[in-house]
Amino acid sequence: MLGTKQFLNRDDIGIILINQYIAEMVRHALDAHQRSIPAVLEIPSKEHPYDAAKDSILRRAKGMFTAEDLR
Repeated sequence: MLGTKQFLNRDDIGIILINQYIAEMVRHALDAHQRSIPAVLEIPSKEHPYDAAKDSILRRAKGMFTAEDLR
């Protein structure tokens, strides 16, 4: 089984879909990931509710825009 860092460093993977519950277990690796490819998208799971405050990609995206930009 591949580890998180191995998935993040593969050239043949463009997008990684991971549910947020599992993402919390490897948050240190996801937060350290700076490259745009592969993109890491956190999705809700059936068993656990989605918490936007825990989504590192969403937090980064929010930092790129101001309320004025979205008007």
